[in-house]
Amino acid sequence: MGTVNAADERALLKLARDGDEEAFGELVEAHQAQLRAHSYRMLGSVHDAEDALQEGLLRAWRGLAGFEGRSSVRSWLYSIVTNAALDITRNRSRRELPVDFGPAAGQADHLEAAVTDPVWLEPYPDRWLTGGEGPSPETAYEQRESMELAFIVALQKLPPLQRAVLLLREVVGFSAAETAAQLGASLASVNSALQRARATVRSGLPDRSQQETLRALGDERTRAIVEKYMDAMERGDAETLISMLTEDATWCMPPIPTWFAGRQLVSEFLVAYPLAVRWKHLPTRANGQLAVGCYLLDPDVGSYVPACIDVLTLDGAKIRSVVGFLTAAHEESPDARTWAAAAEVFARFGLPTGLP
Repeated sequence: MGTVNAADERALLKLARDGDEEAFGELVEAHQAQLRAHSYRMLGSVHDAEDALQEGLLRAWRGLAGFEGRSSVRSWLYSIVTNAALDITRNRSRRELPVDFGPAAGQADHLEAAVTDPVWLEPYPDRWLTGGEGPSPETAYEQRESMELAFIVALQKLPPLQRAVLLLREVVGFSAAETAAQLGASLASVNSALQRARATVRSGLPDRSQQETLRALGDERTRAIVEKYMDAMERGDAETLISMLTEDATWCMPPIPTWFAGRQLVSEFLVAYPLAVRWKHLPTRANGQLAVGCYLLDPDVGSYVPACIDVLTLDGAKIRSVVGFLTAAHEESPDARTWAAAAEVFARFGLPTGLP
């Protein structure tokens, strides 16, 4: 991610105030990747995060004359984008996963109809976490840990203001005074919101983060897990797939609300649905976790089309959950627009939009 020193920032700010849009673009570029990630943490949706970021930057551009430099440009931008995200939360349901949406299925031979309302969490590409230069290993670790599915789900259960306070204080690193100024709140209310948010989030997180698990396994073993998963899916090898799961593993596929818990039901589901068709896969990373881009054979066109992004949560070397974010596979007869939207999702992850 590019950086701008204090002298350059002041010069760019003066040019931007004089109407230089290119200078304004350069001024915000150093912060844009992290502002987008922050918006995603607030909203749990890539689409909503983009809306919040663009609205925030538009407000910043229009409000340049009122920025007097009492805070840093970074703090000012976070204030504007956070408040744009808070405005969106007033008109949106919280984002969640099927495992929080309803009880697990009791049988594997029936899938409920997809819920296409904007209620589902969306996956976030790791490659979006930085712009240009990569962060230090320690910073990268912290960024990915704060994007893990368990943390994003826990955040979504907080009231919006508590969510904003927790993120600004503990993820972005602003002081209590800065956070209060950014949100137009009192210092006492910020400290109180932080205390309540910490307790709620802590109760919803596993004992070990995915970053800790992946670091303990090492690159070679994590690569082997992904390759074994992809190979078993492509060969229709249910026995190998089930052997990779924990006893209490879960499998869900938003926007389909049906989800399965336990190896027996997951096995029955796999045999009845995913393993009954032909797939190709490519590895990727989403939400700081192992992930796989899944391509489904479309016999009408004779090629593999983007169908879902599987995000894997590990418990040691076993898979504790699979969240298959469906792009088009849930529709009986996807049209050209649907496939184009699916291809756009895959492109976010640096994946090709189809395979021969």
